Amino acid sequence: MPQSLSRIVVHTIFSTQHRVACFQDQPFRDEVHAYLGGCAKTLNCVPIQVGGVSDHVHLLTTLARTISVADFVKETKRVSCNWIQERGGLWSQFHWQSGYASFSVSESNVAQVAQYVMDQERHHERLTFQDEYREFLHKHGEPWDERYVWD
Repeated sequence: MPQSLSRIVVHTIFSTQHRVACFQDQPFRDEVHAYLGGCAKTLNCVPIQVGGVSDHVHLLTTLARTISVADFVKETKRVSCNWIQERGGLWSQFHWQSGYASFSVSESNVAQVAQYVMDQERHHERLTFQDEYREFLHKHGEPWDERYVWD
């Protein structure tokens, strides 16, 4: 087969450093989400849905066949952090948390996960980021150590 093809969908979650609620302003939050989608596109990863609340983001994207999950997240966070810091003032101190979680998504569940990402505001009326993150780790059978998962 002369052509290499791949369709891998991933759901990636990461927060602001120390889970500071930086994105309370909805128009700016929307701008950040759009920028993150643009970062994914630049890496040849198709953004399906990007969302989040004031202290964290969810990216539902494809994963290009030429990039690892770690490199996708590292580059997306690096470029978006620089873009946010260029705003100056207090933004010049902005950082994402150093860690992240990324999970594979079955093609049959893409629409459901996209809806979940879109419903973040409503979802977080009842659940903190930490509890949501723990639920994802538990649901996907990923062991974690509370001493190291939060930075």
